[in-house]
Amino acid sequence: MSFKDIISNNFISGFSGADITVAEIVMTLGITFLIAMYLFAVYRFITENAFYSKEYNISMVAMAIVTAGIILAMQSSLVISLGMVGALSIVRFRTAIKEPIDLLFLFWSIGTGIICGAGLYKVAVVLAVCVTIAIAILRFIPDRRSGMLLFVGFDGGLSTDEIKEAVSPYGRVVSVKSVNVTSSGTNTVFEVRVRDADEMVKALKNLSGVDTVSLVAHDGEFRG
Repeated sequence: MSFKDIISNNFISGFSGADITVAEIVMTLGITFLIAMYLFAVYRFITENAFYSKEYNISMVAMAIVTAGIILAMQSSLVISLGMVGALSIVRFRTAIKEPIDLLFLFWSIGTGIICGAGLYKVAVVLAVCVTIAIAILRFIPDRRSGMLLFVGFDGGLSTDEIKEAVSPYGRVVSVKSVNVTSSGTNTVFEVRVRDADEMVKALKNLSGVDTVSLVAHDGEFRG
């Protein structure tokens, strides 16, 4: 037997569809479903997204099961394996992922399907426990006081330095993000870190020459 025949036989022998029974398929998909339901519960519990989508959460459970089924099929047939590689190479997924945590759970769902489809159920369970613990620990680590955006509209009798001085008893101005001067006055955007937001807003509103005051939280990205 030549070296080519040895490689060919070993490669093809890895695809033994007849060895996969219905009971094994049901067990694999059932375990995948249970782990995916755990993922469903964890995502629903920790998400802080005001626009929580139950459909997205359901799709992650279904995606884990479908992925496990695909892995089982790819193990059973060389033709299906090559066909899936070709099909996935031409598919383009263009759904925008709005939150980084959503991307994590999506990858977790796909990974669970792949691991369970390969029959490594213990790995999938340990992975679920470790990811949950990691998320819980990291979420309990306190953040430093986050910056906020302060929008102030005032007339020509005031300056940005006077606004900064008025903010100083309640916090500090980190930077001036934007200054827009019009015929009716000046609109300025400051990044501030404050201890008492309500009192600062009241103090600025009572400042002579100030027309509007708005204070909003931001996620670290700003487009001026």
